[in-house]
Amino acid sequence: MVAATDRRQRLLKVMGITPWRLRTGPVASVTEAAPANDAVAAAQTTCVVVLPAGASERELDLVGRALRAYGPATGRAARLEAGERGLGEIPVAKAYIVFGEAQARALGRDLPAAVMSAAQIVLVDTPATILADPAAKRRLWNGLRTLGPTLRGA
Repeated sequence: MVAATDRRQRLLKVMGITPWRLRTGPVASVTEAAPANDAVAAAQTTCVVVLPAGASERELDLVGRALRAYGPATGRAARLEAGERGLGEIPVAKAYIVFGEAQARALGRDLPAAVMSAAQIVLVDTPATILADPAAKRRLWNGLRTLGPTLRGA
């Protein structure tokens, strides 16, 4: 996850983009979000996207464009990569979009049952499959469409 953050910062710097963060208090930090593994927090993230580790730039670009096209709640969603060690700290969210069955198993292992039962979890195909198969693209759009009422209520 650290490598993805470093890569993102490097790419933003090359493009001349200054990232802005919304402050919620006197000193706000992105890492202050309470992880779901410790306790169910009062403040929730709207949406979390779980991706396979090692996805190519083309696959990540496709996923990013699809999420941004669906709206700001998915476009700004926290993105986690499921690696060998699992997902690590998972923020509490109202909706989870999971790309692939292996990532769904990792989410099921790391997410507490109380959080999992309260959230809406949508399983779609892996980004590699979405690039190659038109039916997988339709399943992605159908999955995003099912999140509509959950995300609109946020």
